[in-house]
Amino acid sequence: MSAPVIDPTSSRRAARGAGSAEPALKVEGLWKIFGPKADKIIGSPDERLTRKELQVKTGCLAAVKDVSFEVSHGEVFVVMGLSGSGKSTLVRLLTRLIEPTAGTVTIDGEDVTRASKNKLRALRRNHMSMVFQQFGLLPHRKVIDNVAYGLEVRGEGKSNRLARAQEMVDLVGLSGYERSFPDQLSGGMQQRVGLARALAVDPQVLLFDEPFSALDPLIRRDMQNEVCRLHEEVGKTMVFITHDLQEALKLGDRILIMRDGEIVQIGTPAEVVANPADDYVRDFVSEVPRSHVLTLRYVVRPPHEGESLDGPVMQANRIVRDAARQVLHSTLPVRVFDGDQFLGLVDDDDILRVVVAEEAADAGAGKERGS
Repeated sequence: MSAPVIDPTSSRRAARGAGSAEPALKVEGLWKIFGPKADKIIGSPDERLTRKELQVKTGCLAAVKDVSFEVSHGEVFVVMGLSGSGKSTLVRLLTRLIEPTAGTVTIDGEDVTRASKNKLRALRRNHMSMVFQQFGLLPHRKVIDNVAYGLEVRGEGKSNRLARAQEMVDLVGLSGYERSFPDQLSGGMQQRVGLARALAVDPQVLLFDEPFSALDPLIRRDMQNEVCRLHEEVGKTMVFITHDLQEALKLGDRILIMRDGEIVQIGTPAEVVANPADDYVRDFVSEVPRSHVLTLRYVVRPPHEGESLDGPVMQANRIVRDAARQVLHSTLPVRVFDGDQFLGLVDDDDILRVVVAEEAADAGAGKERGS
């Protein structure tokens, strides 16, 4: 069996976070409880109550409950859940737009939760940027000046900040609109200005709070593609909040799913779709086309006795849909590797089994909708 060849078209998720032991973002035991004597609840028996039980007993609301996770450098980490799950509160805790009740947040080695006002201001200016659903553009300023605003606040000289702003305008595809005012732009273009403004300060971490949820579906898709493109170009660490599963699967290297302020599951899109943690997650992913999300890791099998091991090589993180054509056209089973480790084989039947199961699920869902 010859040495594996790295597949150049393998998933964009393969190299994220490699080569850096220190996480870009680390969250430990984070709580946010709204209500009287909220700080007394943590460490008491009441902290084990459900959100509803706690509210009935104490009048307090546990919006975020003992949340811990890490985000690697260059990773796109998506936090999703239904309305009221705590996801938007969580992203505001990361920057202390809302003060946490307990826990720590560390960004690029800096402790956000214990920072003084001056230190926190410096962290917000230099280490993190936020993109909101409401664009928050200054209506009386032109595009170029809106993009340069964060640099102006930081104290950058005019020529330097305008030069940097022009780079970001070009990067997000708004060349030629530098002298326009926000009300002369479409919603999608205004959100591009918001992206450019966030990128202009060269943050360590970009935080997105449902930035595209108010946009029309086609514009929303374009903006999702834009985030993917920008991430490939600038490689920033991103934390993206959404209630849309398709958006989460498209953008995320990993997904954190929340319910009632707590973590239900953290995993790659393939892990979440293949192995949902409970019925809540299973309902979320029930109509997801599995071939669009699952990787070859989830369809690989051991070789049969006497089966050829001379077929082409693919990496285990290759998406099934993307691998299907090559597998179906190969006269020999494809050898699947995780780096240099041989995992097994994938052939026509293995690929078609996923596609047939997907079509059967679609047919069942259609019949259910028609009944």
